Amino acid sequence: MKKLIVSGLALLLILTGCGSNGDKPSEEVTLKVAGLESGYGKEGWQKVVDTFAAEKGVKVELEMVQNIEDVLRPQIQAGDVPDVIYLAIGSKGKLTDTMISEKKILEITDVLDMKVFGEDVAVKDKLQDGVLNTLRTNPYGDDKTYLTPHFFAPTGLFFNEGLFNEKGWAVPTTWDEMFALGDKAAAEGIALFTYPTTGYFDAFFSALLNNVVGPEMYAKLMNYDEAAWASPQTKEAFEIVGKLAQYTHKDTVSQANGEGFTKNQQLILDNKALFIPNGTWLPGEMKDAPRAEGFEWGFISIPKVSATGDTYASTFTEEVYIPSDAKNVELAKEFITFLYSDKAVQIFAENGGAIQPVKKAIDFIPEGSDLKLFYSVYDNGAKANSVGFASKDPVEGVDLTSSEGILYGTVNEVVSGQKTVDQWYQEVLDAVAKYNK
Repeated sequence: MKKLIVSGLALLLILTGCGSNGDKPSEEVTLKVAGLESGYGKEGWQKVVDTFAAEKGVKVELEMVQNIEDVLRPQIQAGDVPDVIYLAIGSKGKLTDTMISEKKILEITDVLDMKVFGEDVAVKDKLQDGVLNTLRTNPYGDDKTYLTPHFFAPTGLFFNEGLFNEKGWAVPTTWDEMFALGDKAAAEGIALFTYPTTGYFDAFFSALLNNVVGPEMYAKLMNYDEAAWASPQTKEAFEIVGKLAQYTHKDTVSQANGEGFTKNQQLILDNKALFIPNGTWLPGEMKDAPRAEGFEWGFISIPKVSATGDTYASTFTEEVYIPSDAKNVELAKEFITFLYSDKAVQIFAENGGAIQPVKKAIDFIPEGSDLKLFYSVYDNGAKANSVGFASKDPVEGVDLTSSEGILYGTVNEVVSGQKTVDQWYQEVLDAVAKYNK
């Protein structure tokens, strides 16, 4: 009955031209929204679409499937272009990446200054610090925004808070404190650090780089700026990893692969290592694994270089955008602002557990959910760090950024002693230079 009432209200609003927020379009339009049916499901999206349609007095068609890239390619080529697409950069099929490279996405910088639909706050003021003006939102490395961040998941260092309470250890906030704790733990036979696979260093090392060099130079690093990569500050980040290698559990490298990564994660549950970089999915991934008595998940951003510096927690976001050939651009922009409204944020959180990158996102997470601990990292002072390099044409024979590539994959060799930090760093400099030839 409730659905019928809502549908009836939407029809009434269309017929009478009395949208409850903003002006009603001069003629009936249908906003087309398409996107990936991800692990969050599509119930949240459907409810958000229905709410916007009812409040705006328009018709909204939603198409969400798991192979959306296969569905949309022929549609777009035939001129049937959605008004709004939800599909992350780097997703399977690379549809969004292709549209970026072919400049088929509309610039929507003005959306950031628009008021959130139904609220008296600008979009740019509603969003978390650090999620705008990144290479994911501004893919051409300028000040123009083409995509807005949608859903986000922080990464950081997981640990057993129960062990820290038992030992009376303070959680380190600087790298000096981190390594001092490493010495203390080593005396009790506990390693300071482990990692699932080197693939997890994209988030960990990116946050470390931002922490060490600052956001301006970090942006240059992600744009393959050779001078930035050759700076002493950048070298310091490599040296921190080199020192961390000395505190890494001895079994880590042999287990840092697709078959053994959960064994490295188990080291935390067994109190054999203190910290592991990972994302919010870790507790679910290990929910059935045995654990030490009194085990309790803890989560922090990476330590700072100095007590006064900023700390960063890398965040993975997905993206929403308007194709340049969309027919209902203004309505599409208004719909995007609605995605950041309290109503939409609440709906997404309660229907699939997807969290929008808005300030105070933690307030929308249901009580009792482990997600509150993880997302509180931003309320506790960490800044969001965006992961990803600028788009570049591939260089034959050079793999810089994959999990097996020069920047991240070489970590295994540094930890095992097969390569020095200087060798690793020089290989990265050589690879970056090749992208600029």
